[in-house]
Amino acid sequence: MERSTPEPRTSSARSIPSFLVPAAGLACVAIPHVSPALALAAGVALALSTGNPYAATTRALARRLLPVSVVALGGAMDLRVVAHVGARGVGYTFVSIAACLALGALLARAAHVEARTAALISVGTAICGGSAIAAVAPVVGADEHETSIALGAVFLLNSAALLVFPLVGHAAGLAEPAFGLWAALGIHDTSSVVGATLAYGPQALAVGTTVKLARALWIVPVTLAIGLVARRARGGGAASAARPPWFILGFVAVAALATFLPALRPAGLLAAEAGRRALVLTLFLVGLGLSRQALRSVGAGALAMAVALWLAVATATLAAVRTGLVHL
Repeated sequence: MERSTPEPRTSSARSIPSFLVPAAGLACVAIPHVSPALALAAGVALALSTGNPYAATTRALARRLLPVSVVALGGAMDLRVVAHVGARGVGYTFVSIAACLALGALLARAAHVEARTAALISVGTAICGGSAIAAVAPVVGADEHETSIALGAVFLLNSAALLVFPLVGHAAGLAEPAFGLWAALGIHDTSSVVGATLAYGPQALAVGTTVKLARALWIVPVTLAIGLVARRARGGGAASAARPPWFILGFVAVAALATFLPALRPAGLLAAEAGRRALVLTLFLVGLGLSRQALRSVGAGALAMAVALWLAVATATLAAVRTGLVHL
């Protein structure tokens, strides 16, 4: 006689994350005092404890919400400041990206990390995390496993940065503009830059967002350059075209309306506040994307390389900001 599986217990266990995930997401949006760091931590805690039964849905929603949130934040920005920051930092941005890619290559050799995985980690650290990795992966011919390793390493460090950077910033006595500049240069993803600076203060948020978005524009030329090198290494063949970060154009458009049409400024500020709440929800959804399988997929060598590269970049940029070598 066959034994049947006790259905009530299985059904009850599955209903826990099925209820908690949407309830926690709603709380992140509805409760004003839920910080980006708390939302991220809540998502990670749920993912690693009860699991995420809506993994495919939450991943897709996070990808859609992030650009929308960034575009909405443009309503509180002054486009003249954005243009000034972007133009002033061209020289340092070029040098820092080149130095990060070179250091990444050296660390990859020391940690015995596969070349394509190392390239993805390096470009993600140098420019803007997951967006840069997604753009470069098809160009270098990275497979799904290599891309997952790079994204997993960057995700772990983004989560750490969101919590650690504000603590270090306060301990170092950084003013809000200085912290915003450091966060934009030392944190991988736009979402974590906005989350960390949002927790630090409004001036930090304004500076961090503008600097990071200006830096994200370098995805296109860097990806094209890497594609050219990869094509030559393969002896020809068409390299995939870089995917432009279109949401930046939306951010600039909204910022332009709020800057040059004063009557739209109040609406822009409302849109920016909605963007901040949407970003909190985005970080909760990002946290839900961390699974035990993702943690296991990031090998010790790749993680060691990613951590060493990130610490080097964060330390160097903090020193540059504090000494005035890099400033607005």
